[in-house]
Order: sequence, then C-alpha cells, then structure tokens
Amino acid sequence: MGEFIISVKMKCGLEIHVQLETKSKLFCDCPTNYQETQPNTNICPVCLNQPGAKPHPTNEQALENALMIALMLNCKINKGFAYFMRKHYDYPDLPSGYQRTSVPIGFEGDLNGIRIREIHIEEDPGQYKPDRGIVNFNRSGIPLVEIVTEPDIQSPEEARSFLNELIRVLQYSGSARGEGTMRADVNISIEGGNRVEMKNVNSIKGAYKALKFELIRQKNLMKRGVEIKQETRAYLESQMITVGMRLKENADDYRFIPDPDLPPMELTQEQIDQVLEIMPEAPHNKVKRFMKEYNIDEETAKVLTSELDLALCYEEVAKQVDSKFAAKWMRDELKRVLSYNKLNYNESKISVKSMVEFLNLLLNKEITNKAGQRIIEQMPNNNKSPKEIAEEMGLIGVVEKDSVLEAVKIAINENPKAVQDYLDGQKASINFLVGQVMRITRGKADPSETVELLKQEIKD
Repeated sequence: MGEFIISVKMKCGLEIHVQLETKSKLFCDCPTNYQETQPNTNICPVCLNQPGAKPHPTNEQALENALMIALMLNCKINKGFAYFMRKHYDYPDLPSGYQRTSVPIGFEGDLNGIRIREIHIEEDPGQYKPDRGIVNFNRSGIPLVEIVTEPDIQSPEEARSFLNELIRVLQYSGSARGEGTMRADVNISIEGGNRVEMKNVNSIKGAYKALKFELIRQKNLMKRGVEIKQETRAYLESQMITVGMRLKENADDYRFIPDPDLPPMELTQEQIDQVLEIMPEAPHNKVKRFMKEYNIDEETAKVLTSELDLALCYEEVAKQVDSKFAAKWMRDELKRVLSYNKLNYNESKISVKSMVEFLNLLLNKEITNKAGQRIIEQMPNNNKSPKEIAEEMGLIGVVEKDSVLEAVKIAINENPKAVQDYLDGQKASINFLVGQVMRITRGKADPSETVELLKQEIKD
C-alpha cells in the first residue's frame, strides 16, 4: 500500500459540512436540539416546506458564525450582498425537492498549505433510513457551514491531518458543533483517471479509510486497463468499502436558481470588524506563537493547543512557572492522565492554581518525578489540592542520597536473580530493581539517580 501511494499522483479535494452552533434553525424558530427529542417533533410548516409557508429571514447568528470560520481560515470575504440558491434534487429527506445553499461567504482561504476554495451556508436535510423506510425531519433546516477545498491533498494521511486541524479550528471558534455532526464528500482522482466522489463519509477515520480503499480500487482498475468512471460512490463504513451510486452529476444537473423567497444578506465591513474583534486566535496561529514565545518545539505546541481550554491554562501557568518545564509535564503527564480518563481538560477539575502548585512541588524538590506521576493521576475530578493528595499518599519529601544508597543495597541483596540477569546482559532487569528501591523508599527516590547507584553497586 505504501509503495502504491508513493508511485502514483493522487489528488483529493473535500467538501466538509458541519452544523453551525445556533439555538434555532436557519429559516424558522424551531430549536436545533434535534437529538434530544422524539422523531418529527422539532418541526414546523417552514422546515417541512408546506404550501404557503414562507421562510423567515436568514438566522443572523448562523451568518456571523460562518463569517468567523471563514476569517479563521484566512478567507477573503465576499462583501456586499449574498443570497441563497435553490439546489434541486429528489430525495426523501428533502421535502421541498431542493436544498438552499448560499453563494460563497468566503473564498481563497488556506489551512496549513491546503487551499480553501470557498465557504457556504446550507440548510441540513432530514434523516432518511432506507432500511426502515422512515424519515425524521427534526434535523431539517439546521444551519450548516460547507467548506470546500482545492484538490491539494495528496495522501489519505494528509487528508486525515487536514480534517483533524479543521475540526480543531471549528472547536476554537465556538461557532460549529464539531466532528460529531460532520459529513464529508471526498473527491479523489489518480493520474490518468477520472474524478470519483464518495458520499456518506461521517468521520475523520471514515475519510481516511475511504481514501485508502478507493486508491487500491482505482489502481487495480488501471492495472487491468479499465477506465475509471467519473461517478458518485457511497462509502459503507461497516464494511470499509465504496460502492457505485450513480454517474457523477455536475452543477447543471442541480438546476441552481436564486431563491425568490429570501431577501439578500448584506455583509458589511462593520460586521467583519465586529467578528474580528471577538474572534479567538486560530489554533494554527497559536502553535506558531507558542513556539516563538515559549521556546518549545512544534509537536509540544500542537499538543498544548489541542484544546482551547488547555492552551489557555498553559499560558496562565507559564506566567508563574518555567514555561519549558510546564510544557513538558503538561504535554506528557497531564495529557496522559486526561487521555486515560477519557476527559477533555475542561471536563477535569484541574485548575491553573492546582497545576502551578503541583509543578512547584516538583521544582522545589518536595516530591520526586515518580511521585509526581502518581499525584497527577489523582488530580482529575478531585477537590483536594496536589499537596493534600501528596500528603495523604505519603509522597511529600525526597529521600537523601545516603538513604537511597541503603535502599539500593537492600534491593540488590534481596534480588540476586535480577542482579545476575542484568550481569548476563538482560538490561531491562534494572527496571525491576528500580521498582524495588521505589517500594523501599515509598516512591521518594529519584529514578535517574537510583539507576546510576544500582549500576555502580552491581559493578562494584
């Protein structure tokens, strides 16, 4: 698989749809909490497009949210009047027979070297379950942002990386609902073949798997001399394959016309300035600033900015504790503990104050690194301070070198087999002996110092 990806030129463009964070739908007052209610209850004549029902003026919050996302993706803004088009197609979850989609709000953007062609607002259709023959219209009319890239992506891995970064931007913006509402159309072609579009891709993992499968399928067709058709295919996530749906349509097939029921929306410089004033720093820009301001490497900066609340915490901690020391512990140990507990930083009870107190315990040599690892494991969802936790666990204090040396000698005398294994070349057995010293000193010995003392005593 790796050889194939390198040996052919792949082009991939994405059309990503994510729900915007609003309380009401795009053209009516129905609430957007569609997953919390019974099927077909968050509906009205407008979002069902009943005869005589006219859409309300466009939800201003949806427009502002889309504008913020466009600006965070470095887009140029289509100033002046924007309007909605009717995109015609027949499907059971679309009662009107058309979907309303705006002309571009932003265009010519960029995210980590992948060009953003344009950004639109759309209305979400309902949810159709063909296996059961039922439609739930609760989702119908929820505002979506559609982000269209140029075909700059050259591998499934690059697509996955781009989508992860894009979801991070959306989370930072607070304007969209994240990967859980994401649906993507994935366009792919390889050199010498036509473009294929894959539908029903509902996750970042799904986009990666769909691209991997489609690359192999197209390569095998070309090997046999079979033409790759320009078509639309469905991605079946349960089987991780794509299957043909229909020959690829183009814009003319959708019969786009301006929607006569909706007045144009004006995008003024004043609106843009207002959004710029409240817009948070984009994560990709924050990474660059962290590297320069705190003298940390790119990978560390990416981890620390993986969540907005974590990044804000780090900046506050770095005002009171050495920034590189704080970065190392928050990157390695804090993220490890959060991941193990399946928590985001803002879901834990670890405050800036407790992080500063914890790091100062380490810097002041009141606890060892090993003790620190045990203490931080207790900090999520714990109302006690790090020092209180350390005192309860008996981890306050660092054992002096003489006491560590005594513990080293005891560990060697009690474990002759581990010592012999080490002498016979099984270097990992030193870790067992370190563990015994930690047990004897109740975790208060410095691990690196302990290793050196063990080696010296065994050698002697």
